[in-house]
Amino acid sequence: MTTPTNTRELAHPARDEIRLECVLHALSDPMRMRVVRVLAATGDELSCSHFVLPVTKSTTTHHFRVLREAGVIEQVYRGTAKMNGLRRADLDALFPGLLDSILDAAGREAERLGDAA
Repeated sequence: MTTPTNTRELAHPARDEIRLECVLHALSDPMRMRVVRVLAATGDELSCSHFVLPVTKSTTTHHFRVLREAGVIEQVYRGTAKMNGLRRADLDALFPGLLDSILDAAGREAERLGDAA
């Protein structure tokens, strides 16, 4: 895990430190899957405030931390906003096709259940 050099930097695992079991655990939660689906659909960085999840602010913060520590997202400060981006290139290099398969399955499930994440 990269060690932050100042208080505004957040620790992220290096590509070779990302583990499949951590990625799958991070994606196993419906709220975290919702965040990843939105980031994948947008294809760009989004601020934490963009996401309105039906959980408390502290729980939302926890979900973002789990995704970051698993290597699924990258979080960086841009001014006062904490921006979130999907680490698609890293995940695709380590686990080819995994993210697309999971996103496709999650999309089909959302349609089946009538959940418009």
